[in-house]
Amino acid sequence: MGYATQIQFLIILTLTFSYSPPSLAANPSFNVQSFGAKSDGKSDSTKAFLTAWGAACATTAPATIYVPPGRYLLQNAYFSGNLCKNNAITIRIDGTLVAPSDYNVIGKTGSWLKFERVTGVSINGGTLDGQGSALWACKNSGKSCPKGATSLAFYNSNNIRISGLESLNSQMFHILVDGCRNANLINVRISAPANSPNTDGIHVQQSSGVTIMNSRVGTGDDCVSVGPGASNLWIENLACGPGHGISIGSLGWEMNEAGVQNVTVKTATFTGTENGVRLKTWARPSKGFVRDVVFEHVTMVNVQNPIIIDQNYCPNHETCPDQTSGVKISDVTYQDIHGTSATQVAMKFDCSKTHPCSGITLDEVNLTYRGKSAIASCANAGGTTKGAVNPTSCLY
Repeated sequence: MGYATQIQFLIILTLTFSYSPPSLAANPSFNVQSFGAKSDGKSDSTKAFLTAWGAACATTAPATIYVPPGRYLLQNAYFSGNLCKNNAITIRIDGTLVAPSDYNVIGKTGSWLKFERVTGVSINGGTLDGQGSALWACKNSGKSCPKGATSLAFYNSNNIRISGLESLNSQMFHILVDGCRNANLINVRISAPANSPNTDGIHVQQSSGVTIMNSRVGTGDDCVSVGPGASNLWIENLACGPGHGISIGSLGWEMNEAGVQNVTVKTATFTGTENGVRLKTWARPSKGFVRDVVFEHVTMVNVQNPIIIDQNYCPNHETCPDQTSGVKISDVTYQDIHGTSATQVAMKFDCSKTHPCSGITLDEVNLTYRGKSAIASCANAGGTTKGAVNPTSCLY
């Protein structure tokens, strides 16, 4: 090989190994402050947030909406997916979103922050402050008040992820998942006082493939509530208290109501709550059902009703013509449930007289009351026991 040929070879070799393809353009990011949002907690930033949403929806590349540190006042905001071209929008929040202090501004709107018909939306971090205390005071005084708004609602949406979000003092529900497929709520923190009415932590209904993991919920109502049409729901590593526990129901208000099935609650701790794990149905005719439910590895700490099925729910004994529930409950397993009850009746199965509970399994249950054995109460409840069960089972 001649000298000139060697030089040409070395140049080609150098170019071959040093070449790298041109870098792809970074995915678009939209800072809400660029659209006029103010972080002073006083200026209305609703329009800026919705404009940023529109910009993200206009691109098909994965996009980020960024909320810098600070407090951002938002009135009710509707994030619609109807005209959204994007199925990968991440909303990264380093600040706090604040609801109006006057509850009348959003109290009749149903939802404060509402996402509908969206796909692939992720919310990472941040705090939602619903400023609900004035509305709770109105309700607790017996005055005429608005119903209140849910802080964060997803309707008819798919592939949703909420991680590292904190929700404080919602007017009503903190988070609602309704009509959705594949929603993951990870490392969520929810907080409202024990006397705040109707402030359910997470409510799931008409949805499938919902996962709630590694979360802490303390409210004035259910930590997690499950409504009609929920299926394939997985709850793991949940700390609940104060509040009313995890509740499947109330179900059975409607005659033709979708059932609830394939629900698993695994590794949960209830501290000072009104209930632990509860199934609740109206004492009304219904074609609804609950089946294939598992509660396992659950710790109760001074819980008033650690294990309860109530199929005679009818406040004020109104609107329940036959005083019997049509909802059929079957195949419910309680495995490794232990701890302390704040009342003597630690297990209560008050099932429908026309549609008795069947297939209840008690497996390694140990609940005590003031250091002594608690008791169980059963009506129209059939099932089996495995291992040591305390209090003694009353299932037939």
